[in-house]
Amino acid sequence: MNVSVVGLGKLGAPLVAVMASKGHSVIGVDLNRRAVDLLDAGTAPVDEPGLQALLDRCADRVSATTDIARAVLGSEITLIIVPTPTGPDGRFIDDFVIGAVRGIGEALKRKPDYHTVVVTSTVMPGSTEGPIAEALELHSKRKIGRDVGLCYSPEFIALGTVIRDMLRPDMILIGESDPRAGSVLERLLTGTVDNQPQVRRMSLVNAEITKIAVNTYVTTKIAYANMLGELCERLPGADADVVTGALGMDTRIGAKYLRAATGYGGPCFPRDNVAFATLARSLGARADLAEATHALNKHQIDRLSALVATHARPGATVAVLGLSYKPDTDVIEVSQGVMLAQRLAETGYHVLVSDPKAMANAHGVLGDRVTYVTNASDCLKAAQVVAITTPWAAYRDLEVDTRALPGRRTVVIDCWRVVDPARVAAGADLVYPGRGAADTSSDSEAAAGAHGLAAA
Repeated sequence: MNVSVVGLGKLGAPLVAVMASKGHSVIGVDLNRRAVDLLDAGTAPVDEPGLQALLDRCADRVSATTDIARAVLGSEITLIIVPTPTGPDGRFIDDFVIGAVRGIGEALKRKPDYHTVVVTSTVMPGSTEGPIAEALELHSKRKIGRDVGLCYSPEFIALGTVIRDMLRPDMILIGESDPRAGSVLERLLTGTVDNQPQVRRMSLVNAEITKIAVNTYVTTKIAYANMLGELCERLPGADADVVTGALGMDTRIGAKYLRAATGYGGPCFPRDNVAFATLARSLGARADLAEATHALNKHQIDRLSALVATHARPGATVAVLGLSYKPDTDVIEVSQGVMLAQRLAETGYHVLVSDPKAMANAHGVLGDRVTYVTNASDCLKAAQVVAITTPWAAYRDLEVDTRALPGRRTVVIDCWRVVDPARVAAGADLVYPGRGAADTSSDSEAAAGAHGLAAA
């Protein structure tokens, strides 16, 4: 099939490569000339694991342009995957989507054939069959359902695993204006995956609700695990890992995302949760769970910084390992590591930070308030407390050797249970959030209170 993809960012560029790898001829569109030139030359315009290798295998089926009309006229179906930023009220802003639809519509005036337009960007429920559909009909002079089709089909992916997630999705979600449009898209998407996922076709608004409902449910599960973790931290001998391990065996609950670690972050989970609550309030419905989830997630930085304070007073050197919101990406949106480093610096600690990919992005937020260390092992040698906030694979081989630190213990707060305990020297302490101490130290609790932090 001849496919055009509008938007060559962190999701659009991988989508081009994935579809081309399955034999489709794909033309990418973007206003960013650099992204277009790179993709047209067979070079990945964004950093995503596996993307360049995939492009190397299918470069002959990929092209790129800044001319949206050329792309539409040379394809049968156009997928829009452009940003939908969050506005001050928590709602997604559709301006970039509508701008793309406007260009697609103008091009369709010059094309006699039926064309399918697919919104892949996350939008607020009601948007696709509302202002987006209106813009498509207005600028194309066509009637949706008759000579142009409109679908909503978001991706369920995470940065760092975009290629894998696109090739092996749990489900294919299709919101359709009419059966013809849905069938065209289903044929494309089922021929693009490596597995055999369930396909769910439904109305546009139901698909829009499903997208943010999935992410809101997952965030609720994460917040619940962290709530349970804090409870266990306050009970001597309690261990959230043991508890959640048992909970996850219940098929009504499941083990995914059930880990007492750090709060969730990134470009999707936080904003989708807020958007869900905003939508509910605008409709006069209650979204107490979504609002409580958001509040609990914000609390996790208080909880983690308090845990640091139980082991070191302000003025001490502490290190934060992991600044990206998850491994294998440089994205720091709502990053727990960045927020922890910021909080600790504001509280008076000397903060060292390290990350395999996200140091440059983090510098734009943290500035000169922290010290940037390329080698994570150097942080272990210099810091009294080290918090591992992102489970990078590189951290598995870290060795906590206290021979260079006579007279003091190093505390490693391993939020994701990454470090091999066998590599931790006897003069160091490995601390897991969610695990209650054998006995509670009143001195530590008092020190935390003196620092203006709630005891964890």
